[in-house]
Amino acid sequence: MISKSIEKKLNEQLAAEAASSQLYLAMASWAEVEGFEGVSGFLYKQSEEERTHMLKLLKFINERGGVAEVPELAKPPVKFENMHQVFSDILEHEQEITNKINELVHITLEEKDYTTHNFLQWYVSEQIEEEALARAVLDKLKLVGDQQGSGLYLFDRDIMNISVTSANDEN
Repeated sequence: MISKSIEKKLNEQLAAEAASSQLYLAMASWAEVEGFEGVSGFLYKQSEEERTHMLKLLKFINERGGVAEVPELAKPPVKFENMHQVFSDILEHEQEITNKINELVHITLEEKDYTTHNFLQWYVSEQIEEEALARAVLDKLKLVGDQQGSGLYLFDRDIMNISVTSANDEN
């Protein structure tokens, strides 16, 4: 059985993952309207991935005897200044999520809930990849610089091929 304090924190994380999905969905829609088909596809995929993270938490809470709460979500922004802002916001957001996961891991250790601690290790590894991917995309945007035409066109075309290999993935 899961403690009430950990159940509460897991539900907060569930809400954070749902909000992440909504944020990426809003960014994907903006990119699509702006004509960035590649970026919108990338962000739609990220949105779905965050929704999967939320569902994983929801199922875990219920499996452990808790009650998962489907959160009410605030409306995310619908307009963004430029591509650099989008991906800077993503990196900052992922860093906030990492902090929340780390806090949750800390609480599980304090309460000696090793089952939940073990479950959360997947999220710890996932956050390493999420932050690294956001940094990799920002690095590509730095290469594009202030070019609005061909540089962004090529970035948009190639974004689906940007990937990272985490240190956790290497043998």
